Amino acid sequence: MSAAIIDTAHGDGDVVSLTFDDGPNPADTPALLDVLRRHDVTAVFCLQGDQAEQHPELVRRIAAAGHTLCNHGMHHDDMSSWTPEQIAADLRETSAAIRRALPGARIPYFRAPYGAWGGSPAVAEALGMRPLGWRLAVADWETPGTGELVRRLRAGITPGAVVLLHDGGGDRSQTVDAVDLVIASLKARRWRFTQPRPDWPQAPA
Repeated sequence: MSAAIIDTAHGDGDVVSLTFDDGPNPADTPALLDVLRRHDVTAVFCLQGDQAEQHPELVRRIAAAGHTLCNHGMHHDDMSSWTPEQIAADLRETSAAIRRALPGARIPYFRAPYGAWGGSPAVAEALGMRPLGWRLAVADWETPGTGELVRRLRAGITPGAVVLLHDGGGDRSQTVDAVDLVIASLKARRWRFTQPRPDWPQAPA
C-alpha cells in the first residue's frame, strides 16, 4: 500500500473520473444519480458522515447504482493540524456512519476536506483507504452558472484527470446540469468515464 494521493483516472487515452463531495444531499443527489444513470457513467461519491447519517436512503441508492464510496470526514473539518489519533477517530466514525446506512459497505478511498491533507494520507492508508485527490476543481461552490461550469469543465479536463465536483454543501443544481451537458459532449468525442486508478483490497476502516 502507498499513501500517495491518487489524482489519475484508470486507463489510457481520453479517460476521466468524476468525483462528487459533501453529500448525500436530498435536493441534488437524486437528480445527479439520474443524470449518471442516463449516461451510463459511474462516479465516486465522497460522503460526509453527518450527511450519510441524515440521508441513509441516499447512501444506499448511490451504492445500488454501482458508484464507489469515499470517506470525506464526519463534519467536513480541516484535519491539517490534527494528530494521527484524532484523524483516525474521525475517519472511523465516518466509515461507521456510512456502514450504518449500508452494512458492509466498501469504502476504498478517503478525501480530506478542503484538500487539507496534513497527516491524513498515512492514517487513511493504515485504515485501508487510498487518499483520493484531483487534477481539476472547477469551483462549482461559487455557483457561477451552468454555462460557466460547462466552460470550465471543457477547458480544464485533460486525459486521465480526476475531477472534483460537489453534490452537497449547498445548491448544486448548476453542477447537475453542467455534468449532464459535459458528459454528453465528451461521450460524443469518445471519451471514457472510469474510476480512479485501481485501489488495493482493504481492511474495514
